[in-house]
Amino acid sequence: MCGITGIFDTRGGRDIDRAVLHRMNESQRHRGPVEGGMHLEPGVGLGHRRLSIIDLATGQQPLFNEDGSVVVVFNGEIYNYQELIPELQALGHVFHTRSDTEVIVHAWEAWGKDCVKRFRGMFAFALWDRNLDTFFLARDRLAVKPMYYALLDDGMLLFGSELKSLMAHGGLKRDMDPLAVEEYFALGYVAEPRTIFRQAKKLSPAHTLTIRRGHAIPEPEQYWDVRFSLDNQIGVEEACAELDERLKESVRLRMIAEVPLGAFLSGGVDSSAVVAEMAQISTGPVNTCSIAFDDPAFNESEFAETVADRYHTNHHVEMVKSDDFDLIDTLASLYDEPFADSSAIPTYRVCQLARKHVTVALSGDGGDETFGGYRRYRLHLMEEKMRSSMPLALRQPLFKTLGRMYPKADWAPRMFRAKTTFEGLSRNSVEAYFHSVSILRDPMREQLFSGRFKTELAGYNAQEVFNYHAGRANTDDPLALIQYLDLKTYLVGDINTKVDRASMAHSLEVREPLMDHELVEWMATLPSSLKIQGQEGKYLLKKAMEPRLPHDILYRPKMGFSVPLARWFRGPLRQRVRDAVLGPRLAETGWFNRKYLEHLVDSHDSGARDYSAPLWTLLMFEAFLRNVMQSDVPVSAPMEAAPV
Repeated sequence: MCGITGIFDTRGGRDIDRAVLHRMNESQRHRGPVEGGMHLEPGVGLGHRRLSIIDLATGQQPLFNEDGSVVVVFNGEIYNYQELIPELQALGHVFHTRSDTEVIVHAWEAWGKDCVKRFRGMFAFALWDRNLDTFFLARDRLAVKPMYYALLDDGMLLFGSELKSLMAHGGLKRDMDPLAVEEYFALGYVAEPRTIFRQAKKLSPAHTLTIRRGHAIPEPEQYWDVRFSLDNQIGVEEACAELDERLKESVRLRMIAEVPLGAFLSGGVDSSAVVAEMAQISTGPVNTCSIAFDDPAFNESEFAETVADRYHTNHHVEMVKSDDFDLIDTLASLYDEPFADSSAIPTYRVCQLARKHVTVALSGDGGDETFGGYRRYRLHLMEEKMRSSMPLALRQPLFKTLGRMYPKADWAPRMFRAKTTFEGLSRNSVEAYFHSVSILRDPMREQLFSGRFKTELAGYNAQEVFNYHAGRANTDDPLALIQYLDLKTYLVGDINTKVDRASMAHSLEVREPLMDHELVEWMATLPSSLKIQGQEGKYLLKKAMEPRLPHDILYRPKMGFSVPLARWFRGPLRQRVRDAVLGPRLAETGWFNRKYLEHLVDSHDSGARDYSAPLWTLLMFEAFLRNVMQSDVPVSAPMEAAPV
């Protein structure tokens, strides 16, 4: 795991300023504290910060082919590199290291831009081929590893693992993109390929960008997509056996390391399944790490301990106080653009704990998207049955009226909170799902934004992100459609972003066995009835794990990794929220309706409404303005854990 950055002259061979490249590289020092490397030649500058995981002695970067004409900087892991080495050697390539990085340069020579189709892993890399005068950027299929890039007005292309490395260059304009702001307040993150800045972009999942010097810069190309065929006629028993084998293989590949390795263990189904598989493979006790909360409503540590005891792991637990809110400014600096998932706080803490004991940790991320675990999936399927039973011409006006008239009963038992359901039933499937996952839904954003900001949006709505992906989903199955949408949006923009920044802040590599693309492809062939049966999500995963995990682990209600925002905002953070939301920074943008901001703060403070999620979103946006927009050159985040 590493940090990469660099500069490429798309127009010619102008000299690259070594001091600028060094500054960009050092801004990501937390991603690779072991050592740094740079390569400069006319028109090309590549930087790398290394966290040594494989081939500790000779895996330094930038790394070259035999004659030095191809050079790469790489972040991630190619898990099948040992299989590719003999194939490339048979083609005449000579290896000088035992690293997966060297596989990339020889695979490029052998297969060109199609080399990425041969890689199984998480990766983002930049490659320069002097003989072909070609610069190449690539990102893995599910975007586990980040890649930012920006074309400056003078033709210089910047790239990096984090946006802060592009800002460190000094030439990137920090003009915020109003469309990105709209996406942020709808989703809690800025969706790929947009960033908060107009001039910068994220390379989308499973995309490459091939640039010939002196030629027009093309659009990125997609090299992979998941297809939900749902046509596999396998029986439940056989599917359980195959899933177990596929999980075991995915976990085994991710246990290859020359440094201490362990796993996150929350006590949920996904992380428990990963630990169970690790225990079958490992010759010694697995290292596991858990966070306990002093608030019982958020504490799952007893379930994690049950799994740890069953598999005799070296289990490490740390208590996090329920008032652990002192990370707000740290997170704003860490993520570089507005990011509103409050579970970034416990994620940061569990990474901090894990780094005290291991350098690599396996996680259960991706399980909900792959196996059908979110509660919102089951609610969506229930709504779909109702939508399909009534024509849109009748359904839309009826439920739109009911949704408008029904009170927002946050205080009531869940069965009486019908406003969101009514609003969803008045929409089509994609609109309804977007509505269900939005933090501030359309009516709230309509009131939140000022007239000036709406003019800047020119009619743009973040719904278009979902419409774009839905048009490429190639499925009419209700569950498959929203799984596809989550794989393209929430998993990438929220989950993977959250884990990458939180882990790399502590120089910890996190690997996700449940996001193995071959596993995801196979699950997409299975009918949706093997993912959700009745009110039971993750049906197949739970059935497959019944011999390995206790019933209470598999079939207890899903808790999630959350923090008590509502209580914070009426208690210890009450004044901070008021100062941030009603303070000068949001006002100076001219983008927000002051009266609606006052409504959000006052209604939550009085207990009349639970506006904790919208207020957290505003709080983190204000922290972004303060810590990123008004900062000088970004610096590397501090490492708080001692290296192993």
